[in-house]
Amino acid sequence: MAYAITQNCCADASCVAVCPVNCIHPTPDEPDFGTTDVLHVDPKACIDCGACAEACPVDAIFPVDALTGPLKPYAKVNADYYAATADAPDPAPNFHGWGPPAFTRATPADFKSLDVAVVGTGPAGLYVVQDLLLRTNSRVTLFDRMPVAGGLVRYGVAPDHPSTKRIGEAFARFHTHPRLRLRLGVEVGKDITAEDLAARHDAVVYAVGASAAKPLGVPGEDLAGSVAATTVVAWYNGHPDVADDAVDLSSERVVVVGGGNVALDVARILTADPKTLEGTSIAPRALARLRSSRVREVVVLSRRGPDAAACSRSELLALVERTGVDVVVDAQDDRTTRAVDTAAPTGKAVVLQRVAREVVDWSAPPPPGRRVVLRFHSAPVAVVGDTAVRGLRVTGPADDVEIGTGQVVRAVGYRGTPLPGLPFDEGTGTVPHTGGRVAGRPGTYVVGWIKRGSTGGIGANKTCAAETVAALVDDAVNGRLPSKRTTLLSRFLKRS
Repeated sequence: MAYAITQNCCADASCVAVCPVNCIHPTPDEPDFGTTDVLHVDPKACIDCGACAEACPVDAIFPVDALTGPLKPYAKVNADYYAATADAPDPAPNFHGWGPPAFTRATPADFKSLDVAVVGTGPAGLYVVQDLLLRTNSRVTLFDRMPVAGGLVRYGVAPDHPSTKRIGEAFARFHTHPRLRLRLGVEVGKDITAEDLAARHDAVVYAVGASAAKPLGVPGEDLAGSVAATTVVAWYNGHPDVADDAVDLSSERVVVVGGGNVALDVARILTADPKTLEGTSIAPRALARLRSSRVREVVVLSRRGPDAAACSRSELLALVERTGVDVVVDAQDDRTTRAVDTAAPTGKAVVLQRVAREVVDWSAPPPPGRRVVLRFHSAPVAVVGDTAVRGLRVTGPADDVEIGTGQVVRAVGYRGTPLPGLPFDEGTGTVPHTGGRVAGRPGTYVVGWIKRGSTGGIGANKTCAAETVAALVDDAVNGRLPSKRTTLLSRFLKRS
């Protein structure tokens, strides 16, 4: 019986590396690797060895005959990928050749031990740490402004996705490595400057992510009751910077603007039966407030159509497969109906063929029970209200429509924020760089979302980190890193 990869796939390709018959695709050297939501096991080529399941850092791979409940459709998801791909790999086993080992990323013989600072303990930073500790003899000091490590794995993953959070456990093994020192509760720019870090280390890698919310750019978005998804996510994950009452649950209807995975996370958590969240990593204060929540309906508003929505197919499938919560597609636009009816087998819209469709009457209160309404081809025009949110005016196929609500959640993306001492591009929300090298700052590097913008999941950080570490090693070998003595002298002269 073949194995199947399910929704929690992190796409870091650990499974590809151990598969003895090359039956997991796309691989890192194939064009679709950077764009696919999840990786897929070819059911015809799989030999049921289980190596992929053992290597998976997020427990996303299971035998097909063991899939139950919401995971059961993933057997077909994996099979459909190969059935619908014209240039799919040969289904016959393609055994890896057993030639001499080739270490394409081996450390040069003349590489000297370095003292490297890594700022940020999320996946991007830890992939850098992993490369430095396992491929070089460098010493690493890992900084984070939070009192606990983990970054977005700790504070950004929804509590009902415990398997995804487990990659943090895989990274945690490095925290006790003899060549690593962990400095938590230290904020760069406040407790220590970028200049001081550079003076004390041979190289500094910034993996600070993108923690700010992108604005909607419409009137009224700053009204009370309009909140960023970053705040909601931090609230239910127990982030210490977010107050207990940061999210208003007194409105029966909440509108989430944005069609990405974070928007679906917010919709799931706000409509979940609190009993199903007991025993998860959800913040106790958030769970207590959810028990008394009046929210019965969450509207997810997406500018694009079902197939072009920013969410992944796997997350959409997870939303649809939930029990106890209805999912409805607002059929207000004929383009939505046509997209669902003519959906390709591997597209996102095909997931919605099992979902009820109706033209929602927004002048009426939500029906009994809990439900999520997916409204496509619709954009926000204005947040309506005097001192607090009363509704959201959105585009419709003919005229604008007002959706009554007391809470609007802005989930249109993340962006980086300036870090004192580093250059910053306001347009992209990133630190300017070339291959990870920070512009005009020898010995300083970036990785993750602060490097490439808020795109790509956990696995994308692995290749991103590999590029940055390769640049660092190349600079070290070729004498392009500033000496600590020179850096210290420069700092002294500037301050004197």
